[in-house]
Order: sequence, then C-alpha cells, then structure tokens
Amino acid sequence: MKAVISVTGCDAVGIIAKVSAVCAEYQVNIVDISQTVLQEYFSMIMLVEIDRINSPFTAFVDRMSELGRQSNLEIHTMHEDIFNAMHRI
Repeated sequence: MKAVISVTGCDAVGIIAKVSAVCAEYQVNIVDISQTVLQEYFSMIMLVEIDRINSPFTAFVDRMSELGRQSNLEIHTMHEDIFNAMHRI
C-alpha cells in the first residue's frame, strides 16, 4: 500500500530532513520524491510505502499534520486509494 504526502510553504533549511525523519520513525519507506523551490516557496510531493507502518495510519497522518503546524508548513497525507479516487475522471 502507498500514500501521497504533499508539503508546501516558505522554503527553509531542513524541510526534507524533518519529513523524512518522521517517515523513518513510523517505518514508512519513501519510494519517490519530487521537490522544487519557486523563489521563496517550497513544494514537495512524496510517494511512500506504508506496508510496514508501525502504528495506525491515522496516527501517522496526525503526526505529519502536527509537524506541518510546528514548521509553518502545510503537510497533507492521504492513502493512495483516496488520492486515486479524487483524481479519477
């Protein structure tokens, strides 16, 4: 199973490191990552595997949201089934 994590906000040192650290804490494997900085704005999308997650997925989602609040970022995490359903034409 996979999930999609999106991160947006003002660019700062360590954003990828912070998000990756939480993934590692929950045994979530980063499969693919795309990030860019447009002037001072940071944007990243990650595809992660959640097969080995060591707690309920909702706890991981809540932890990522909390990291976003602490870091002044918008971090959204959604299961791939929901992501696919939202983007199906």
